Amino acid sequence: MKFDSIIWDWNGTLLNDLEIAIDSINHLLADRNLTLLTVNQYLDVFTFPVRDYYEKIGFDLKNEPFEIPAFQFITIYNKAVETCGLHYEVIPLLSRLRDGGYRQFILSAMEQEQLEKTVNDNGIDHFFEDLFGLDNHYATSKVENGKSLIRKRDLNPERTLMVGDTIHDFEVARAMGCNCVLVAKGHQSKERLLSSGAEVVDSLEEINFF
Repeated sequence: MKFDSIIWDWNGTLLNDLEIAIDSINHLLADRNLTLLTVNQYLDVFTFPVRDYYEKIGFDLKNEPFEIPAFQFITIYNKAVETCGLHYEVIPLLSRLRDGGYRQFILSAMEQEQLEKTVNDNGIDHFFEDLFGLDNHYATSKVENGKSLIRKRDLNPERTLMVGDTIHDFEVARAMGCNCVLVAKGHQSKERLLSSGAEVVDSLEEINFF
């Protein structure tokens, strides 16, 4: 095996939540008489930290604290995510990797309790050795949590693969010293992902794990 451990991003990579993320932010934009986002526009502007993304799409964070729209967004999103499923290829792939002896983890910018709930609600918690989310709802950076995961679980970075859907996942993988593959079916466009220099595929099925 080239790798013995897989670190998965959650939103967009395993969880197919693009549509509800756009719907949720458009609720907030409509309330402020700001221009709504199309799918393509969203894929071209979404970024981490999400505070920067909010500013790009028109939120006036000098006059409205970021915490207000961030809380409103997560309230709408968390209700909608209960109806959200996984990408179709996720469960068969997780099963193959488990049967192949891989250690699997999730490293997410989602708040820890919500991460645990959504993973459990989708019936896949048994595939993962551990879930690493944030201690807040502000989706800042996963770098420190990623380094903590490597250290606490005694992973060899050279034999660990990070799979994500954003340039931030590539940045996190580099900070951890891990390999990385980005999947162009989540929250950023394929063109943006390719611009990072990362390996990019169109679906999880294209990744050469074995």
